[in-house]
Amino acid sequence: MNGPRTQLSPVTGAEAWRADARGKESFVVELSPAHLAALERALARVLRQGKDLYEITRADFDLPDMAGDLERWREGVLRGPGLLILRGLPVARYSESDIGTLFWGLGTHFGEAMSQSVMGDRLGQVVGVGGKDARERAYRNSTELAMHTDACDVVAMLCLRKALRGGDSAYVSAGAIYNELLARRPDLLAVLMHGFRYHRFGEELPGEPPVTEERIPVFSFCEGLLSTTYLRAYIEMAAEELAEPLAADERAALDLMDEIAHRPDCALTFMTEPGEAVFFNNLTVLHRRLAFDDSPDPHLRRHLLRLWLVTEPRRPVLGALRRYEAEGIAEQAGRSTYFAGRVECREQVGPAGGDDKGE
Repeated sequence: MNGPRTQLSPVTGAEAWRADARGKESFVVELSPAHLAALERALARVLRQGKDLYEITRADFDLPDMAGDLERWREGVLRGPGLLILRGLPVARYSESDIGTLFWGLGTHFGEAMSQSVMGDRLGQVVGVGGKDARERAYRNSTELAMHTDACDVVAMLCLRKALRGGDSAYVSAGAIYNELLARRPDLLAVLMHGFRYHRFGEELPGEPPVTEERIPVFSFCEGLLSTTYLRAYIEMAAEELAEPLAADERAALDLMDEIAHRPDCALTFMTEPGEAVFFNNLTVLHRRLAFDDSPDPHLRRHLLRLWLVTEPRRPVLGALRRYEAEGIAEQAGRSTYFAGRVECREQVGPAGGDDKGE
């Protein structure tokens, strides 16, 4: 783990990686026959138990033969580069139900799954049911997404099928963005660290305001560790909802943030292939997805599985980050992920397109 640092010091260590120094393969772990055999034994065991998916715990999906590897992988996600790609999961061998159980069980070794929407889905189905409609949550539409974070500690996604065209993913280190902002425009970095209020995209509980009452910092330090939270579209929506336009320096700070975050020397872009599971630290890595076109055959459409995970021990962060949906989005009976609010849902925010609680 990196030692204590001040807000005026650059971020050092493995978490401050850049795409011009690291390619996709540097984050890949090829699963061995022994790994796959261990996963298959664990899957067979929980299927015999007949438990509901959401009742399956780490103890149920015990993987003693992989314990050392799992601990190294988890350490790298939580306190290292923050990005891991496990390659070789046999998605074609199993039914979608069984591969979902296997992925869920693997995820229990990284953290505890939390609700991702008002539907209460803890195993998210990343499918383009909403097409290009930006009022549908991003993991259920096919629009282009700008760099953003979600509302958890670790995100995991397993590719079952690719789109007909497009749908590449991209990842960028928050530490690398912070370092460049610090070097180029520390005044605008200060604006980002002051933070913004966020729209809740209609997912607040009845009686709660549609916009966060406090500012959420884009970058913040706690116990010497840098963490990030960033969803520009929700910042823009909050300003519109409150009828409080963003100041010139706030827009300049957001524009520079987006410019750096999407640059090819900073952001690593690649296609997630079937059988690849990506785990990344949502507090140190931002992510995005390019737009895609799906097959007209519903059985051949793009399909990923997603987990939002809470880890123990948790990364130390400022209270504002934990209060912003840090325990999952509360399930609300009869609700869907479609936003029916009055403010505009922007598909084009920043230099790279729309942004949402996305993939």
